[in-house]
Order: sequence, then C-alpha cells, then structure tokens
Amino acid sequence: MKIAAAFVAVALLPVAAPAPACAADWPHWRGPSRDGHTPENCRWDTGAWPPKAPAWSGSFGVGSSSPIVAGGGLYVTGWSDGKDHVHCVDAATGKPLWRQSYECRRYGRHATGDEGLYEGPTATPEFDPATSLLYTLSVDGHLNCWDTRDVGRRVWGLNLYDEFKVPQRPKVGRQGRRDYGYTAAPLVHGDWLLVEVGDDEGAVVAYDKRTGERRWVSQYKGHAGHTGGLVPLTIEGVPCVAVLTLRHLVVMRLDGENAGKTVAEHEWVTDFAQNIATPAASGNRLFITSGYNRSTMRAIDVTLAGGASVAWEEPVYSLVCSPVVHEGHLYWAWQEARCLDLRTGKQKWSGGAFGDAGSCVVTSDGRLIVWGGRGKLSLVETVGRSPDRYKELATVGPLFETDVWPHVALSDGRLFCKDRLGNLKCFRLDTAAK
Repeated sequence: MKIAAAFVAVALLPVAAPAPACAADWPHWRGPSRDGHTPENCRWDTGAWPPKAPAWSGSFGVGSSSPIVAGGGLYVTGWSDGKDHVHCVDAATGKPLWRQSYECRRYGRHATGDEGLYEGPTATPEFDPATSLLYTLSVDGHLNCWDTRDVGRRVWGLNLYDEFKVPQRPKVGRQGRRDYGYTAAPLVHGDWLLVEVGDDEGAVVAYDKRTGERRWVSQYKGHAGHTGGLVPLTIEGVPCVAVLTLRHLVVMRLDGENAGKTVAEHEWVTDFAQNIATPAASGNRLFITSGYNRSTMRAIDVTLAGGASVAWEEPVYSLVCSPVVHEGHLYWAWQEARCLDLRTGKQKWSGGAFGDAGSCVVTSDGRLIVWGGRGKLSLVETVGRSPDRYKELATVGPLFETDVWPHVALSDGRLFCKDRLGNLKCFRLDTAAK
C-alpha cells in the first residue's frame, strides 16, 4: 500500500494492468462514439436473450456514475465511509485489480434538493485510449487524472469549486432550487480535457490532459446544467461541442485559436433547472428534451454563420433518458420506449413500461437495448424491422431494488448493469444463454 497526501492506492491482486483500449471497449459516457451506439451485435440470433444469471456481481459504493470499459478493465466510481473510490476490476470476472480513494463529501458543497435520490459520484469517468489515462469528477468538484498502467497512480488533480469559487446554482421558476454538484462527464478532445465548470469565467474549461494546466475557457459564461456530459459534433467541417447549461443550449468551436468561441446559443430553461437528458446530435441538428414545464422534444439546426433555429417541436419528451439517433429516427425510454422521425418529429411508435430511470443502446444489428425503472432490461426492435409498432423481443427484471440512473454499458459481449447504490451485475451475451 502506498499513501500519498490524502490519496490511497490499493493494489488488490498481483495481476497485470488492463491493456490499452480496443474496438470492443466502452470508454466514454454513452459508449465508444459518445452517442449510445455500439459496434457490437446484440446476439439475439445466438439465443443470448433474455440474459440468465449474471456472470458476476459486485458493489462499489453509492453513486449514479455509469461504468466504462477499456482494455479488459471495468472502471467504476462510488462513495462510502467519507471517501470517493475509483475501482478497476477485471471486466470478465469482477476480480479487483486496484482502487484509488480520497476524502470527499457525499453531496456537493452547495447541494440542495432530492438528496434522497442523488448521492456520491454522478459524472461518468472518461478514458483516453491514446495515453491510458483515466479522468474522474466528484460531485464536490474533485477533478483527477489517474494512470491506469500504474495501479491508478494519481497524475494530477484539482478542485473546481476551490479554483473557480463556483456559487450555488440559482433558483429557477416556482418549483424551488436544485443543485446536485458536478454531474457531467469530462471529455477528451485531442490534447485537451473539456470540463463543464459553470463559472462566470467560462462555462467550459479546457485543461491539458497530461498536466492539468488550463488551456482555454469558453466565451459563454454561466451556470452548469445537470446533464451527463458534453456532446461532440461537426458543423460544416468544424469540430464543435454542445453543452446544455442552466439556461441555454450552447454550441462552441474546438478548432485551433477559435476554441471556446460560441457558435450558437438557444434558450432552454426548465423548472428545477433540470436538464438531465443529454442532447443528441445528427449532423448539424441537435435534439433537446425535458419534462417539467417544457414537456417537449425540440430539434435545433445549427450553422456557423446563422446560429440556431428550431426545425420542429413535438409534445413528447424524455425526463431522464438521453435520446439515441439511428437511421433517420430518434429513440429513448421514459415511461415508454418511443421512436420519432428525425426529419419531421412525428412519432412512429411507443410501448413498454420502463419507469423514470432509463438509457438506450443501439447495437450494430439495429436493435435497441433498453434499461429502465429499477432494472428492467429489454431488447426491442428498431423501426427497420418493426416500422409501425413497438416490438419487444425479450425482457428480464427488475434486477435491482432502486433506481438505475447509471447507463447500461456493452463491451466484448458483456452487458454491465448498475443501480444508484453502486450494485452492479455483469451478463454475458457472447455465448448462447443456457
């Protein structure tokens, strides 16, 4: 055991560190392409559905952050006994490889509202395949970089609240104040690590991913939203990133000296200041949605010169689940699974019963894995095979006794399912169900 300052690294097994990331990995918030897609087949045709008993189970401390997978290692964060813990386990067996721990609050220092539903780390870790560095962000603003090749040795770290003196988020509307602390996953872009700080210096800050030195701050300034992460997209050949802040959907450039400059702002304010569902992108079109006082899905077209314009708006919405774009359609699950036409916004079908929590994954064979409620896991046909009605192929669950805010992850034929208390189950889909 090696102790350095307030950080404790524990190497738990004499095994090799996970290898660098590969094509079968799930290394980011919302998967390898950060959009809810996977290059893996769902294995319906081999009889892998519905999944039977889990290959392994574990408990990692409370927290709604989602698991990620890289190079055979599963990375998951959780809170217990006054500390945040960063776990690395063997993805195939669940055997612990190493753990990093540091003192941290259970809630962010300005936390208010819904403490019974959100606690511990919420931001999903980010893995950089180019360096094998792992980035984590606590609800109380601890931004840390860990070397996964060296039992998670801390490379650099800082605290966003301490550095920027970020105040509590303001009350919005008539429904009271909500501040869950930091929720959005960091995002690696080239040599930068992008973080939604939500400060009057800049809403988004770029750090050198290797050293933690600040590189730039965004032109847009303002409070952070409560989504799961930033959304990379390309507009007219220019790399950009979208962020749903407290009051606006903001698109900013990521090219050279223009990095951080605002391309578009589109006002979007909800009661409770709840922008939980992450926007989805298709080309230069973004899709934002919320319940509360909005109760709508809105499509917004963005151009470099013209800013943002509304393409359509429909009175259907997602409260928690981030929408997924696939072959001209938009899918999500909140209460029911739904499919909309991307071009017109008209609903093609809806069905099932998934409760409040939810996430969706589109597999390479064009099927939809839906995860919701208290652990209902379903395989659903997309519109390519079922154009006119909701068609559920298989379902299992509930698998847990509480909400499954963390998104489901699929990697190397293994499906990782986690609840907000840190309980995790791994199901094998790489062989036919027995």
